[in-house]
Amino acid sequence: MIVNLTKDGWEVIYQRAHALLAAQLGGQWQRSNAPVRLYEIIAAISQHDDLEKEWTDNHLTKSGAPLDFTLSQTPPEVSLEKLKKHLENFCYRGRWVTMLISMHICFLHQNRKEVSDNWHDFLETQVKDQQQWQKELGISQEEAERAYQFMQWCDRLSLILVQRQVPEDGRALEITSGICQQRYDLRCLENKHLNVEPWPFEDSEFTVNVECCHLSDLKYDDNQALIKALKQAPITNLEWTFAKK
Repeated sequence: MIVNLTKDGWEVIYQRAHALLAAQLGGQWQRSNAPVRLYEIIAAISQHDDLEKEWTDNHLTKSGAPLDFTLSQTPPEVSLEKLKKHLENFCYRGRWVTMLISMHICFLHQNRKEVSDNWHDFLETQVKDQQQWQKELGISQEEAERAYQFMQWCDRLSLILVQRQVPEDGRALEITSGICQQRYDLRCLENKHLNVEPWPFEDSEFTVNVECCHLSDLKYDDNQALIKALKQAPITNLEWTFAKK
C-alpha cells in the first residue's frame, strides 16, 4: 500500500492501483517515439505490482498505523519464494511480459545477491533467462533495455503522483534520465496542470486517475481491524491533468 498522512487521517492507494496509473501514463506516450511492442509493455506495467496482496501479511507499523510499502520488511527467503511463484504466473502471459517483470525483479533486488546462495543463483538465472528470451523473441539487448527503462519511467512518474511528491511553486523534479539518456522533468503549472519537459506524449492534454481510500483513524489494533476499515472506507478518484505548454 502507498500511505499518505492527511489532516483527516490516512490516504491509502493500493500498489496495483498505482501500477494501473503507470500504465495509463505509458498509454499516452508519443507513438512515433514508442519502444517496440508498446502494448505488451503497458500490460507488464499494469501488472508489475500484482505480487502485492492487500489482505495478506502484516500491514501495520509497530504503533498501529497503516504500513507504507517503503517500510515493509519481508524476510529475504520468504520474498524469494513469492518471487519465483510470481514469475511462474507471468509465463502464461508471454515471454515479453515475463522478461520485463524479470528485469524489474533484478533491479529491485540486486542488493540481495550476496544475502545467500539461493538469492545469488536466482538472480543469475534471471539474467540468463532474459538473454534467452531476447534471442527467442528476436530483439537486441538494447531494445529490451529501452523497453524496461520506459517501464521504469512510467512507474517512477506514477509513484511521484501517488506519493504526493509533485513540487510546488513551479519547481522542476527529475523523473528519470534512463530512456536514451534523456532527462525528463515534471513541473506544476500555475493552473495546477502538470507538464513534462521535454513533452513525450501523443496528445497535448490528457487526464489520468487513480482510486484512493480514506481512513479517519490514525491507528488500528490489528490487521483485521485495518482490513475491515479499508473495505468500508470512502473511495475517491485522484486526478491529474497533463498539458503541454
